[in-house]
Parts: sequence; structure tokens; C-alpha cells
Amino acid sequence: MAAMAARALLCVAAALCPGLAAPRYRPDWASLDSRPLPAWFDRAKVGVFVHWGVFSVPAWGSEWFWWHWQGERDAAYERFVRRRFPPGTTYAEFAPHFTAYDFQPRQWAQLFQRAGARYVVLTTKHHEGFTNWGSPVSWNWNSVDTGPHRDLVGELGEALRESNLRYGLYHSLMEWFHPLYLADKQSDFKTQSFVLKKTMPELYDLVLKYKPDLIWSDGDWEAPDSYWNSTSFLAWLYNDSPVKDTVVVNDRWGRGCSCHHGGFYNCADKFRPGTLPQHKWEMCSSLDSLSWGYRSNMSLAEVMDERSMIEELVQTVSLGGNYLLNVGPTKEGVIVPIFQERLLALGRWLETNGEAIYESQPWRVQVENTTDTVWYTSKGPVVFAIFLLWPRDSVLHLSSPIPSPGTQVTLLGFGGTLEWHKQPGKGMLITLPYMLPSPLPPQSGWVVKLEGVK
Repeated sequence: MAAMAARALLCVAAALCPGLAAPRYRPDWASLDSRPLPAWFDRAKVGVFVHWGVFSVPAWGSEWFWWHWQGERDAAYERFVRRRFPPGTTYAEFAPHFTAYDFQPRQWAQLFQRAGARYVVLTTKHHEGFTNWGSPVSWNWNSVDTGPHRDLVGELGEALRESNLRYGLYHSLMEWFHPLYLADKQSDFKTQSFVLKKTMPELYDLVLKYKPDLIWSDGDWEAPDSYWNSTSFLAWLYNDSPVKDTVVVNDRWGRGCSCHHGGFYNCADKFRPGTLPQHKWEMCSSLDSLSWGYRSNMSLAEVMDERSMIEELVQTVSLGGNYLLNVGPTKEGVIVPIFQERLLALGRWLETNGEAIYESQPWRVQVENTTDTVWYTSKGPVVFAIFLLWPRDSVLHLSSPIPSPGTQVTLLGFGGTLEWHKQPGKGMLITLPYMLPSPLPPQSGWVVKLEGVK
């Protein structure tokens, strides 16, 4: 009885004070774009992206293998298939070889956690249409019916949640060769058979089954959002779905949406704004500079080095973005050692310097105007200066911070405070600890913590 009375009271309160009730979002961009971004995403800063699918079987060129081979009839891809596979091979015949024999989701989760990631985004379905879960509308073209015979989306989700990592699902709205999509395309997207029978049932299924923290939409660019029914889906997601209060989405919901509508903005792959954007954004980057999916012929020179990775992270976070770093596992489910090594290097750097990254905010100055090797972040009154090159004389020149007599300077990872002097004109000169000469290039990126500066 008491519980019923309390519920009734809440209903009355919500009716009398509409401000107490959660707002209902309308299926239009003006309303959807007004939704505040759940705070966890901006605080997280660092994520790992995983591109995994049937494209991991040929493991050549890129995850767009099927399109280059049969959509564009690219001669190099045709030659590759002729040399490696029996005559008449179809793309569908690659699926049984996508075995995931060595896929150990808990090991992946531990690796991503040690890499300093706070969230992980997995391809549930790329443009090839193969789903990494038992989609009820992708008969025999999913990871439960063929290939691994496992629910890859579910298994990874469980392991990530055990490790307290947020889970994001990448999902391609379109499929290159799906007959219903091709028919809708033929009608100039006046019909919506593919959306009603394939795309939307799958999106609702993913949300209800796996309750993701993030939906990373893609494959939207050929048709307007009205074709995809994006605004109706997002209104349901924000109003009535089981993740309505926590879920975050990106900006790829139809032609012209990118960089204009949605939750956070990706704009373009590997997007780098020149100045501080007004809207929360994310940079997605890949350890293999030529592909998002695994390539068996990748060479070391094509893999991003530690310095470039840390530089991208620092520049992205200084400009208010999140950094989503991609790996492509093999068809067996192995994250190759060079990718593991890079992820662990990122994790070691964040272990020392994460205070300047996680939960930080852009400062009034994002980068020193005298150089592009010193970037800033802040946390309340504390300012962090992240320098990517160790100064030759071990004296760091900062022209932007305005010190006060009580200013304290420390170097993250080193004990004790550092000496500093007011620079003639403006700024500070900071005496860094002496570094022993070494034939090896020093690590990339150090952080000076400034307290009591303006």
C-alpha cells in the first residue's frame, strides 16, 4: 500500500511539475539534438575500436575487400582471388573460414583495460552485411549459423562488463549487395523495404539484447535520414529503450547528418579539427595506417608508432575530443602482437599521465602558439602542459600560463616539485629533471602539472 501511495505521489508530482519528468524527445533533429550527452562519454576520453568480420578471411587490401573485388571489379583484387582461391569462389564461401577459434573475450577485455581504454566499440555488422551475432533477419549470414558458430557480440560484451568497460556497437545501416537495399536504391530510395525488413529490426534487436552504452552508426551516406527512419529510431532510443539515460550515439544517420546531427560528431574518419570545436567529437584512428580490418601482408612501416599514437591522443583530448584507436583481429580472433605492443605502450603512458587526460577539459589555450609540441588540458583550477619533445636544455618555455607567487609545478611520474621562473615578458621557464643521455629516442610526451596559474 505504501509503495502504491508513493508511486501515486510521484505521478502527481510529475504532472504538477513537468520539469521533474524526463523530457520526451520528438522524432526530429531539433528535439533529438537538444538531448544532453551522457557525461560518461566525455569523461572516458579513450576507447578501442575493433573491426572484425568475414573481411578478416581474405585479410588483404582492407575491410572493403568485397566491394573492391565485386563492386568495382578492381584488377588487383580479382588477381588476388584467382591466385589464392579455387575458380568460381564467392565471397559467401569465405564465411566458414571466419572461425574465431582463438577468440578469448576475457583476454581481449584485459588487453583493452591495460591499454587505458574506458570503452570498446565492436563491428556488429560492416557493409558486407555479415552479423557478429545471431541476427533473426540475416539467415545463414551471421556468426551463429556459420563461421564461428558463436555470439561474438554477446561474448565480448559480457567480458567487457566484467572488466568495467563501456560497450559500443558499430553498425552499418547499408549493405553493399543486399537485394532489398539494391531495389530501394534503384527506386531512388522512395521505397524502404530494406530499412523495414533488415536495418531497423537489427538495430532494435541489438539494443534490446545487448543494452549498449554507445551506438556507432555508419554506412549512411547514400540515402537521406528520412529513408533510414533514423529520427524515429533515435526518439525510441532516447525515450523508451532500456538504455535511454546512458546511451551515446554518433552522427552518421543519413546523408548530410555527419558533423551536424546526432550525439557526438565523428565528421570524417581520422578527423582532426584545426581549432576547438563547439560540439563534443571523437577521432577514430587505426594502428594499421592502410586499413581498419586485419591485413596479413601489413608491414611494420605501415603500423602507427608509439609517438604518433600519443601525439594523436594528446592533440585530440586538448581540443575536447575522444580518441578511438582501432585494431583488426585475425579471422581466428587473435590481436597480433604488434597491435598488443602498441596498445600496452599507450596504457603505460596513460598510467603515468592519465591525470591530464581522463575527465579533463580543454583549457583557455589548447596549444602553445610558439610551437605545436606543447598542448594543454585542465581539471578545475589545475592546468596540464603536455610536451611532446624534451627540450634540449631541459628548460621548458611556456608562454600561455600566468603564474602567481604560490604556483606549484610537478612532472607527472617524478617525485617532488620543479623550479620555475617568471619568463621575461610573459609565461614561465620550468627547469626539468636531468635526463641521462641515451642512444635510444626518449619516450613521447611528458606532462607538467601547474597549480596556481591563470
